[in-house]
Amino acid sequence: MAKKLLMGNEAFAHAALEAGVNVVAGYPGTPSSELVETVAKLHGAGTARDVHVEWSTNEKAALEMLAGASYCGARVLFTCKQVGLNVASDALMSLNYVGVGGGCVLFVADDPGPISSQTEQDTRRFGAFAKVPVLDPATPEQGFAMMGAAFDLSERYHTPVIVRPTTRINHASTFFEVADETHGRPLPAEGFQKDPKWVIFPKRAFEGHGEINRRLAQIAWDYAYDPALAQFNEVFEGGGEGAAAAASAATTGTTGAVQPTGGEGAGRTSAAGQAARNAAPAAAAPEAGTSGVEEPRVGIVAGGVSVAYAREALALLEREAARAGVSVPRYRFFAVGTPYPFPVETAAAFAEGLSDVIVFEELDSVLEEEMQKLAGVRHLSLRVHGKLTGAANDRGENTAENIAGRLGRFFDRTRAALPIPPHEDGGTSTCSSKSSLSEKMGSEVYPIFSESAESAREEVPPSSRYSSEVERTDSLAALAARTIGANRLSYDGVLPVRHPVLCAGCPHRGSFYAVKQALKGREAVLCGDIGCYTLGNAKPLDAVDTCLCMGAGITMAQGFSVVEPHKKSVAFVGDSTFFASALTGIANAVYNGHDVTFAILDNATTAMTGSQPHPGTGVTLMGEKRRPIVIEEVLHGLGVQHIGFANPHSVEMSVAAARAAIDYDGPAAIIFRAPCIQLKKPAEPVRISTELCAGCKKCITSIGCPGIGFDEGLRGPKSGERGQAFVDGSLCDGCALCVQVCPFGAIEGAVGFGGAVAVEPARYTPNPEPFQTGEIPVVLADERNDFQETELRGEPDQTPGEALGAAEGSLEEGGAR
Repeated sequence: MAKKLLMGNEAFAHAALEAGVNVVAGYPGTPSSELVETVAKLHGAGTARDVHVEWSTNEKAALEMLAGASYCGARVLFTCKQVGLNVASDALMSLNYVGVGGGCVLFVADDPGPISSQTEQDTRRFGAFAKVPVLDPATPEQGFAMMGAAFDLSERYHTPVIVRPTTRINHASTFFEVADETHGRPLPAEGFQKDPKWVIFPKRAFEGHGEINRRLAQIAWDYAYDPALAQFNEVFEGGGEGAAAAASAATTGTTGAVQPTGGEGAGRTSAAGQAARNAAPAAAAPEAGTSGVEEPRVGIVAGGVSVAYAREALALLEREAARAGVSVPRYRFFAVGTPYPFPVETAAAFAEGLSDVIVFEELDSVLEEEMQKLAGVRHLSLRVHGKLTGAANDRGENTAENIAGRLGRFFDRTRAALPIPPHEDGGTSTCSSKSSLSEKMGSEVYPIFSESAESAREEVPPSSRYSSEVERTDSLAALAARTIGANRLSYDGVLPVRHPVLCAGCPHRGSFYAVKQALKGREAVLCGDIGCYTLGNAKPLDAVDTCLCMGAGITMAQGFSVVEPHKKSVAFVGDSTFFASALTGIANAVYNGHDVTFAILDNATTAMTGSQPHPGTGVTLMGEKRRPIVIEEVLHGLGVQHIGFANPHSVEMSVAAARAAIDYDGPAAIIFRAPCIQLKKPAEPVRISTELCAGCKKCITSIGCPGIGFDEGLRGPKSGERGQAFVDGSLCDGCALCVQVCPFGAIEGAVGFGGAVAVEPARYTPNPEPFQTGEIPVVLADERNDFQETELRGEPDQTPGEALGAAEGSLEEGGAR
């Protein structure tokens, strides 16, 4: 064993390997990508043995491949980000009905914020929709333990299991003890056993649905009573007069399963309630004047990383309350690590004797709704506060500061028996309790934390509202506000905004510019997609009008062409997305004859998520060389008749190629081919002549390269008092796109990729010589071939088979591969 500092995703990879995983597959997507890459790295180093790992074409392909491996008894791990589960959902829904053989764990990373995603969808909801158990780690350490438990749970009940970390868990780092070497679990000697249960006919689906419902009921029971799973659901108590001790309790807590007593269902709630009460930390002091510990009347429920935030918030509140000479009310805390199926028995034990509960969770109100349901079914006098009542953020990430303010307000209101109004917009938080410090001191109670949807991200009032002279007050909300404000006094300035922008030298910039130039004088709709090139929507490029989900640009453009045929529809798609999600859309365009232009941005990598390989690169994740799947061959196979090429660093060539594709009547493609700047050595930076620069800013306003700035203090014979552009040599990649757009010839540098000046577009010839494995093909004018059309429709009296044979013959005449 070795102690290592690991990112959450790296730790999850080690956990899966230590659990004996045999096959790992997924599709890149932040914040999940590092897990697969870590497995590949460890495999390449020879420390992860007997494991196969791959980047699949898309999430659906990954899960289906893993399903087959699972049927053979292998332990399998699927990875994706939250929107990737949408792509895999068809396979997941059916797989759960059929069941699995070896343990099947789905590692699905949610992205509250969102930070790098299209949506804030909640995978806990997806788990409930698919009827698949979900584990929700509060820390990377807990997630490490959950990975092994998930494989065991999957095999015990023959069900897929979802582990759902969020971004801050994925990317947090801490120390782990990990094995020096791991081995995949030995596969069953019998291998795949043929059985009618693997075939999902309607009768099998009906039977499978019954199996699902029965096992979910049993799993919910296990979440409460099986120590291996109940360890992920913690119940503890804190607060009260012993504030200092309670602060310690809020960060340590106790863990344990609810112990069943008596027969099936007999006295279960009361026994569970006693277990919850017994879970109070020993450090919590008894209430003064009583023989024992005061029973809590309020509770806190949290799930996922919000557990850690809430514990930190409680520690903050208890510390500040102790300094002010008051106490946080006695509370009970329920940390939920198994949100689906909901651990009802543990929740009932937690809720016993409580009057109010506040729920903190990221994304949807999953736990809040479960607590509301529990209160109704068990006839509890319990008020539940959370997202649905305006007491918690309705979207985005939680933070310790935000929760501290909301907890303070919750404690104030419940202690004073005041209602907690929904969506209260600021205002004064007051407390009428006789023990109130504000009543004792007559001090002002400061406004705290708007709860309106519009201000959900505004966690605290501006720090300028607070000073070292702020008077003490007993309102816990005000104490939290004062403390947070004081903490933020160290920096009163406004951090500069870093706008998302394509890298200097990115080939996509030239592609967007060329298409916009080719469309001059024409109405058009430009459909984007998911990747770095989504940034084409920003000014000054302004070349992306829509972006929905992976592959959608291809098919959305077809919808525009049907309804608004007078406008040209252009769809931008990257090379990785092309293989992942675009092929069916292109086939649809050809089949239905839609007049659209596909602008394929081929930079030879999956750039946005970390430069992972894809089927067009010719190299697998495990470093094995394969013949690359060539984009133009795929397009030709799908029936696209016009396929052009251009080097996007050559403006004249790219504009001509784009214009030819746009003018074509019917589906047409233009492949802009140049490597991502992360894959190639930069050229010498360009230079701007102070003698020739006129200060017109066209180099900035036309392409928006971050390597070019403007200094109003620079002077020259042509610019006068206007100022001049300048080049940041630390950013400039030497692509020379700016050289070609400057109308005064003021920018100097080599024009064209690799020093070649290409001014005419190339056209695709069926059956060209294959590219060398791993080579990045860049087709320039002097390498072009005339496009040879091959008639694939056949004669009217030919059968489909005869037509196909004729087509194959004509292709052979054009040159066999």
